[in-house]
Amino acid sequence: MAEKIEFELVSPERLLVSEPVDMVVVPGSEGDFGALARHAPMITSVRPGIIDVYEDGKVRERIFVAGGFAEVNETRVTVLAEEAIKVADLNAEAVANRLRLAEEALEEADTDLTKAQAQRSLGVARALQAALHAPVAH
Repeated sequence: MAEKIEFELVSPERLLVSEPVDMVVVPGSEGDFGALARHAPMITSVRPGIIDVYEDGKVRERIFVAGGFAEVNETRVTVLAEEAIKVADLNAEAVANRLRLAEEALEEADTDLTKAQAQRSLGVARALQAALHAPVAH
């Protein structure tokens, strides 16, 4: 039996996941990275994308995160997510609406700050849309 790593996923609302898993693949700002037991310690930012949770060599769960930070050490992966939604719970209509609202906000933005916020929201909405159709890695 493979050694496990403790995975914790925390959103602003609550602790979503806290369990031992075989491996977690996280969308890091520099690219996706897999974390197994005995991983070298690191801290990185997380870009909008999908976290894949592996058990027995297969993806057991997929969770969309809108960004945040990840801390990894030899025994634990902790992701502090700005927002987290199980991919299985994504609703195509809600995602399309969120994308439309983000596009409208960008069109209406009239300052550098509101443009930057709208661009960030649009990036998250586009990543959500991609998550709806993302193939499962094996």
